[in-house]
Formats: sequence, structure tokens, C-alpha cells
Amino acid sequence: MDRTQPAPTAAPASGALPARATMSKQAKRATHAAFFGFGVDYFDIYLPVVALAPAIHFFQPKGIPPTVETTIFYLTFAATLLGRPVGSIIFGGISDRVGRRNATLIAVAGFTVSTFLMAALPGYAQWGYGGIICLLLLRFIGGIFMGGEYTSANPLALEACPAPRRGIVGAYIGGAYPIGYIAISAVTLPLLSFLPGGSAGSAYQEWGWRVPFLVGGLLGVAFFLFFYRSIDESEAWKAEAAKEATATDSAQEKKTPLRALWRDRVVRRRLLQMMLLMTGLWFAVQSVISPVSGLLITYLKQDAGAVTTALLLSNVALFLGYLTFGHLGQRYGRRRLLIISGIGTVVVSVLGFLAMLMILQNGGNFTLAMVLYTVSLVVSISPFGIATVYLIEAFPTRMRASGYGVAYSVSLVIPSFYSFYMLGLSSFMPYIYTPLVLIAIGGVLTTLGAKIGPETRDASLTEVVAA
Repeated sequence: MDRTQPAPTAAPASGALPARATMSKQAKRATHAAFFGFGVDYFDIYLPVVALAPAIHFFQPKGIPPTVETTIFYLTFAATLLGRPVGSIIFGGISDRVGRRNATLIAVAGFTVSTFLMAALPGYAQWGYGGIICLLLLRFIGGIFMGGEYTSANPLALEACPAPRRGIVGAYIGGAYPIGYIAISAVTLPLLSFLPGGSAGSAYQEWGWRVPFLVGGLLGVAFFLFFYRSIDESEAWKAEAAKEATATDSAQEKKTPLRALWRDRVVRRRLLQMMLLMTGLWFAVQSVISPVSGLLITYLKQDAGAVTTALLLSNVALFLGYLTFGHLGQRYGRRRLLIISGIGTVVVSVLGFLAMLMILQNGGNFTLAMVLYTVSLVVSISPFGIATVYLIEAFPTRMRASGYGVAYSVSLVIPSFYSFYMLGLSSFMPYIYTPLVLIAIGGVLTTLGAKIGPETRDASLTEVVAA
């Protein structure tokens, strides 16, 4: 496959960084807004994993088997992940048709309201299974709006960014994930210190878990106000909209950017390649990150406060990993780094995760176990510091939000059922070791997806990468 791409400016020599480009005030505002919005998004996504994990019995009956209890806990996380692809499809079209800014504002308002409503839910004692059903429903609806937020805000930011800075800016925006995780941990840890959540009827289990949800809602309000007052519409989108308004042959394509993704052979092939890559990266997320707090707290009976603290520190390291991968991707090429990281996931991340589990299962040193987990985390998840910009660079302006949103989020659907894969694998291997299989699958798919794709480092965001 020919991996050439348009280069509107002279490409830098291999391995050399291009000259420093100056970012406009609008580009800086849009970048910080995208970072903040992504951070709020991930804060809300991981509310069940961090804030609700110590109080999950509030929504569950007593006496259920630990495996079922853990699976219900995972479903509160998966519900949001399943909503995000729906939101990306819906809001990708909105963003491409009516503008990135308007789509972002609608999306932020939606997930903010959903988060506030979750903070008010009653538990199993009041509503029986109705409480957990409403929680799952609100998580799904919130996920739809969360998918719309980054599908609109991230293209807006990168369209305003000069090409020599896109790798770093994309990594900075993507790094909002660990920052969001750190923020929710910082909110939850003091609550767990003063309101222990390990016993039924404790203050944290009855009402303390609601505080992080309220904080998540307030962050959504702050982001909406900042975006509304400070961010202008994307100039690239406005230029494309003006061009298509006078071009009758592209009018239908403007109305249906999602259909346009499949009608264009080059774009369709690029979309499928990006979805393969992202499926691998999402498998890594779902196997390295999502099960950990549940496995450690519920299954291996580790202290909730110690686990939350350790994961907070791990995510500080992950943020640095995002920035490092973004810099290396800008210097040596996004595709090359993604291939290397996929191989590293299969080898390094699998071994690190395995060592962590074996140490804790045998009563070994908790600190050493979490250091090994951090290595596994950084190797397998830091490539997300490249993924956002790599995907956005792959699609033309008229369908960029739709292409990015579908590739980024629809790829999440299959990996979202990781808890069921773990249950199925547990029929012939110990349950706590089942994430290892999924980690390896993620690494293989990431490597293949990057291998068949293009290098996009020098691509123009007004053109599509050639097949």
C-alpha cells in the first residue's frame, strides 16, 4: 500500500524536528479548552471506577457472588463506554454540518445534567434494582454527550494548530485522561480518609460517593461557560462551509458526512484501518485500566485508599508518558511509534501486569506490585498521546469530526464487553489472570493497525491522506 501523503510544506529531514511554529491566541485557547473538556470527560467516565468502587454495595443486594458483584461494577463503567460511540456518530455529523463550537456546547450541557442526576440516585435499599438500572441508563446517556464533546472540541483545537506543533498539542489534549483520573482520585481520597467505605451503612457508602459526582457536574458547568465565552468557531470549518455553500455538487455530501465516509474509497479504507488500530488501543485500556480497581479492591481485598493512591501516582507517570510519546511521534513519525508501542504492549505490559497480580495474590509487597503495574500502564496506554492527532490528520475537513469520532469511539464497542470476555476466559483459567489475554490482543491489533496505515506527521488538515 502506498503510504505517501500530501505535504503542502517541505517535510523535515527524517528524525529532525521542524522549526518552531507560533500558535495564535485562538489556537492556545482552543487547545486548553479541548484539554479541559477531555479532562472533565474522563473525570466523569471514571467516577464508577474510583469514586463508586468503595460504595458499589449501595446499589447491590447482599450475598451475591464476588464474580457477579465485580461484573455489575464493570457494567457501570461499560454503560458510558457504549454511549460514547453513539454520541460520536450523532455529534460528528452535527459538528461537520453546523460547526465544532455549537456541537461542543450541546454535548457539554448534556453530560453535565446527566452527572448531576446520578448524584441524586437512591440505592438498592430504596429502589431495589431500580437504582442500578437508573444509574446504568444515566451513564449511557451521559456517554452519548461525552462522545459528542471530544468529537467536536478536539478537531476544533487541532485545526487551529500549526503542523509542527500538532504532535505535542495532540499529546497534551490526550493527556487530559490521566489528569482527569488524578483529579477524581484527589477528590475521592480525602473522602475515603474521613468516611471509610468498606463497611455496609458507612457514611461514604450512604452519601460520600455523591460528592465526586457533584464535583464532576460543577466542572461541566465551568467548562461550558469557558467554552461559550472564549472559543471561536474553527476557521478551517468555516472556510469549508463557505466553499460547499457555493458548490452544488457537494451539497449532498455536506448534509450527510457519515455517508460520505463510506462513499469515498480512500476515506473508507482509512477509516477501517484507523478502527483496527483503535480497537487494539481500546483493548489495552479495557484490560490494563478498567479491571484494576475492581480486581484489587473486590477480588484481592486490597485497601481501597491504598489502591486509589497508587493509581493516582500511576496516572502521574502516564501523563508524562503521553507527552513523551507525543514528542517522539512528532520527531520520528506517529506510525513508527504506534508499531513499537503495540509490540511493547504484548511483551512489556503483559509481563508487568502478570508480575503485579502474582505479587499481590501471594501477599507480596504492594509498592513493588504497583510499580510494575505502572510500567505496564505507561507502555500500553501512552500511545493515546499519538492517537488523537493521528486520527484527526487522516480525514478531510468536510467529514473530519465524523471520521475521527467514528474511528475513535465506535472502535470501543467490542472492547467494552471486556468483563464478559473475562468471565468467559475464567472457565479455563483463573479469573484474575484473564486481563492478560486481552492485553496481548490489544497489542497485536495496535501493531497491525499501525503497520497498514500511513504516516501523517506532515499532512495538511485541509487534505485527506492518500491511500
